[in-house]
Amino acid sequence: MVEKHSHSILLFTITVAAITLLFTAGCDNRDPKSEKTGARALKTPREYHVEKDTRFENYTESGDLKAIKKRGTIRFITLAANEGDLLPRAAIVTQLHYELATDLAKRLKLTPRWLAAASPEQALQMIQSGRADVFTGNLTRTKQREQKFALSETITRSRQQLVSGVNGPDISNPSKLGDVIISVMEGSTYAATAEELQRKNPTARMEMRALQPDDTVDNILDSLNQSNNLVTVIDSNIVEGVKSYRDDFKTGAFVSEEEDIVWAMRKDSPELKLRINNFLTRKMVTVPKERKADWATIKKSRVIRFLTYNGPTSYFMWKGVLMGFDYDLAKKFADKHDLELELVVVPHDEALIDWLKAGRGDFAGASTTITDQRKSQGVDFSIPYIAMPEQILSSSSKPPIHSLQDLNGRTLTLRAFTIFEDIAKSLQKSGIQVKIEIAAPEVSYERIVNMVAEGEADATIVDASAAEVSASLRDELLAGPLVSGPLPQGWMVIKGNESLLKKMNAFLTRYKKSSEYAKKVGFYFKPNKQGTEKILARLRPGEALSPYDKLVKQSASEHEFDWRLIVAQMWQESSFNPKAESPVGAQGLLQVMPRTAEEVGYPPPLFEPVRGIKAGVKYLDWIRNRFPGNVNLENRLWFSLAAYNAGIGHLYDAQRTAKALNLDPNVWFDNVEVAMLKLSEPRYFKNARYGFVRGAEPVQYVRNISKLYRAYTALTPGEVALIRLLYYPQTTQPRHSAPIPPFRSSVLSCQYGYLRPSGDAQPRPLQAGMLRQSADGFCRPQSTATPAPPGPAR
Repeated sequence: MVEKHSHSILLFTITVAAITLLFTAGCDNRDPKSEKTGARALKTPREYHVEKDTRFENYTESGDLKAIKKRGTIRFITLAANEGDLLPRAAIVTQLHYELATDLAKRLKLTPRWLAAASPEQALQMIQSGRADVFTGNLTRTKQREQKFALSETITRSRQQLVSGVNGPDISNPSKLGDVIISVMEGSTYAATAEELQRKNPTARMEMRALQPDDTVDNILDSLNQSNNLVTVIDSNIVEGVKSYRDDFKTGAFVSEEEDIVWAMRKDSPELKLRINNFLTRKMVTVPKERKADWATIKKSRVIRFLTYNGPTSYFMWKGVLMGFDYDLAKKFADKHDLELELVVVPHDEALIDWLKAGRGDFAGASTTITDQRKSQGVDFSIPYIAMPEQILSSSSKPPIHSLQDLNGRTLTLRAFTIFEDIAKSLQKSGIQVKIEIAAPEVSYERIVNMVAEGEADATIVDASAAEVSASLRDELLAGPLVSGPLPQGWMVIKGNESLLKKMNAFLTRYKKSSEYAKKVGFYFKPNKQGTEKILARLRPGEALSPYDKLVKQSASEHEFDWRLIVAQMWQESSFNPKAESPVGAQGLLQVMPRTAEEVGYPPPLFEPVRGIKAGVKYLDWIRNRFPGNVNLENRLWFSLAAYNAGIGHLYDAQRTAKALNLDPNVWFDNVEVAMLKLSEPRYFKNARYGFVRGAEPVQYVRNISKLYRAYTALTPGEVALIRLLYYPQTTQPRHSAPIPPFRSSVLSCQYGYLRPSGDAQPRPLQAGMLRQSADGFCRPQSTATPAPPGPAR
């Protein structure tokens, strides 16, 4: 479900996309009309609106806010770079760059449009030439920029800092660098800093690195850990963000003064600058470290602090979008009262109640069951926002548990210090001879579910919603009987905080009656299993695979995909319903988030089949180009599908986790998919940049599509296939799959430089405009332009 892909920017963090901005822009002091030392002229900015769009086509407008309002649109420009944001673990989420820009457009009563440039200089030149209005992102204030542009008030501040691997050289003082290699991104003022460091330390060497599509902060840190004398320079706010999930690197001395991070506009835009500064002044509030949690104090500070866990229903990132049932409700509550929401993620091995009582937040919740035992610890609960029964979840490799009597002689493995233990003991008291095993305190709820799926544990007790969703995604799991009535869940406040509790209860009472609330309950707590078997049963040779085969063939051909793969994906996404819309806003046949579609050239709505198909296929093509050359064509396909479903950030996390597990990070089946499943466990996702992911969903997504794709290729054997699929995944655990013979087809690989026909397929006629690329095939000339991204600048 390209559900999907909003790419919010945390002010004190960096993401895959932020790397480009921060290594080429964040500290860049260059004149936008020069490169490096100022000798080389800029190339004409490339504007990433390839397809003609009937709703928006870029224009030239160099006027102030009055002229912009006549257009009805404000154009935010950012950088063409990779997707994915670090999961905010302690931040005011309404102060992310994308959220700020979207809110600004709303307050100005303008439609926001996002443009992309290949470099900061090109972005600034587009503003200067009237092809964009505001540059949002981590842009550094410099004297040169102040002379040429209107710059906003300071959004945040940062300093450049030395960073090395955990066993790297002494970087506590620049004078101690000695014989080291200072590796920095070419074309950035990190380069100027490195030159100054080299001048003061003649034995040091400077290495300039060109930005690669798969360059991420994590990849850079991994490279540092492979050398004992490699050093780089990174902004301090980036460093602090990375520290929230990994500690295998060293930070050293600051090598610059504090620098202002700002937005940029055209020089002659005093009204726009004034409105933006007034807006930012109101939005960029901070919270004192020690503050009361009563309603009057909260309103005065304009910020409310919410404590929660990073987990499957409370708070997580999915395709670049911050979401979760508790998070969504908390955000609605904050918006209702015109407050900024500060999100604080509590480590899984610590209690929400302890953090609440320590004054680290104003209210707390993470699908928290209301119990007298919790109330006795010094908290009050809101009215219930949902009630959830508990249910048995067992392994499908063992006899099914259909009734409570089937629990006789079985073993329940339960998480320590949970209500599940009380429920299991009640079963024993009622005469059920079930054995209870309490896992060690450090064993998480998600780990126990994985143990059941892998046959290491017999059965467990979980929330009924978790049982149904898990069983729908993993054939290794079976949902059994309910073992309790509906148990109320709610938010917690410090005992006696009646003023906040009153506001929360009034909000929940009203919101629970809304249709929006019902949609969220359905989205987060109900299974959504696609009927792959149903579609397979009705396939007939010679018949159309879908009502949209012709449209799919056109888009698939343009981006060099096998059209049957796209049809298989389309069934998985929408069951061929062009009017499909998810509760989080994904639209159309390929379920693309409106913002993602807009950024690849197709603004919403996407319910028209041709627009929905073109947007989804173009986005899938963009993802496919994010992987390095050492990932082969077949695995590039599976990685692209997994990233389309979960977000490329989670895919990157799974690759790093696979490597840590001694699995192959460049192979999907039985390797990266295994790691993806592990990222539902806190012991793994606490060290992941993007945090928790319900890994079973992308795993099953890829398997369902691959199964349907094989069926489609078998029905249409005379057509050219995308690849020779040498791997056939089982539908159960991803460990025991076996290869099957390849289909009789050709192998189309122009995307990667060749076209190789197999011996059993008819040769394809040479098309006009195709050039010889190899001894046995022809391909169209490939563009060297930077591919357009689906996300804004970081």
